[in-house]
Amino acid sequence: MVKDESYQGFEQGLIRPPSEAYSLLIRVTRNCPWNRCTFCPVYKGSRFSIRSVDHVKKDIDAIHKSVEMIRNMADEFGRIHRTEIREAAENYEQSDPMAFNAALNWFVGGMTSIFIQDANSLIIKPNDLIEILIHLKNRFPWVERITSYARSHTIIRIKDSDLKDIKDAGLNRIHIGLESGSDKVLKMAKKGVTKATHVKAGLKVKKAGMELSEYIMPGLGGREYSKIHALETADALNQINPDFIRLRTLAIPNSVELFDDWEAGRFEKCTDLMMAKEILLLIESLNGITSVVKSDHILNLFETLEGTLPQDKESMLEIIRTFLAMEPERQCVYQVGRRLGFISSFSDMENPTRLKKAEKACRQFGVTAENVDEVIDELMKRFI
Repeated sequence: MVKDESYQGFEQGLIRPPSEAYSLLIRVTRNCPWNRCTFCPVYKGSRFSIRSVDHVKKDIDAIHKSVEMIRNMADEFGRIHRTEIREAAENYEQSDPMAFNAALNWFVGGMTSIFIQDANSLIIKPNDLIEILIHLKNRFPWVERITSYARSHTIIRIKDSDLKDIKDAGLNRIHIGLESGSDKVLKMAKKGVTKATHVKAGLKVKKAGMELSEYIMPGLGGREYSKIHALETADALNQINPDFIRLRTLAIPNSVELFDDWEAGRFEKCTDLMMAKEILLLIESLNGITSVVKSDHILNLFETLEGTLPQDKESMLEIIRTFLAMEPERQCVYQVGRRLGFISSFSDMENPTRLKKAEKACRQFGVTAENVDEVIDELMKRFI
């Protein structure tokens, strides 16, 4: 674990959750301290390091300075003329243009949320994180939500009192990559955590009064463990009752360890049909919880699969059943159209313009019921 020596200016990391698209990104750590998951292409070859509190506070101050400048340029309706933005950016060029651009993007997004980067920033000392959070709240007292990724293994090592103090300082949502509730799948994917640890960590977050987003990965168990992956994941979620359950369908880029297993035949990837059945079983098995299910990623086959449990359970299941009941040729058109962005819902299949684009793409790629999953695999790599 490496710490900063000298300030190099404002920083932002590579990724954030889709739900944090309009958040200000504040980088507290660089990269991932675990970085061994077989399915993950992010941060490979990069060393984990912790930024000093002073450096993070300098980043926050740079954003604050830029936000004040932008606010002064805006009229009573929050509008800014492009010429003023250009002139301000040029004037800021000598100090920190990256901070100005980040502040401008945040201003346009409404300035209501902040995301703490990178992959597991709760690994830093609780008092350091609290100092950063207090500085954020002092500089931006209007912010409604401050969030961060965290590993379950890290969460369970934090004292309950420290986690509560972190929440009271402003961190009110945590994103955890649960991926699976099956110990077999977790071990195969080298997550470095067990189902029991996931459950314990999730309950700790909720006890602290924070919102909890749990990410699950349909397809991670492959064909061999598809059923146990669905059932054990549902069981873990039933024990935790997270605020959000977010789907992230497995994709396997060439750069990850899992690709070698797939290519060598040691891992048999599920087809879209198999993953649809897996998600169906998962949602059928979610009982006694009040989580909001989200399918907010382009990798997912069902963009409209969203609702609050238990009241929306049947409507979510009906989406999957509708797909499974389609003729194979129509399924192919939907699959390709979805992954190319032409189709978001089944109603789009009734839109002549969108349907023609999807059908044209199928002809262009030579898609058939026999090869559709090979085509989809290649299309999905573009979004990782």
